[in-house]
Amino acid sequence: MPSIRETILAALHARLSALPATMLRGDVLPERVPADGLLILRDGEPGEPEVTLSPLRYHYQHRAEIEAVVQGAARDAAFDTLTASIGAALAADRTLGSLCDWVEAEAPQPVDLPVEGAASLKAAVIQVVLHYSTADPLG
Repeated sequence: MPSIRETILAALHARLSALPATMLRGDVLPERVPADGLLILRDGEPGEPEVTLSPLRYHYQHRAEIEAVVQGAARDAAFDTLTASIGAALAADRTLGSLCDWVEAEAPQPVDLPVEGAASLKAAVIQVVLHYSTADPLG
């Protein structure tokens, strides 16, 4: 049986997989960026939990990361469309089907990355904070 953390990350991956961009989880950046863009979900860091003792609960603010990458002549508009679609997908269900207390994304800090012999990439790492509680930090 998967842990609460893994169940939440899988639900986040599934929600983002509905977007038109190619969605990966934990993979390396491929040689070619698809025309609709590329999203790579990284598990991130659960951080130090707050602990309550009665009943024993660990309250996490887990910081997962989404790498968003677009390429092409209209990359600014494509990047804006892609990041807006991520925001809309998260806003549609802030609890990921009641798995989390709350899910929120932070604003991206985009960078342009030159590619020799091709159109440059526009990319950013988008922090997604997953608020959840569990009775066992390993479960």
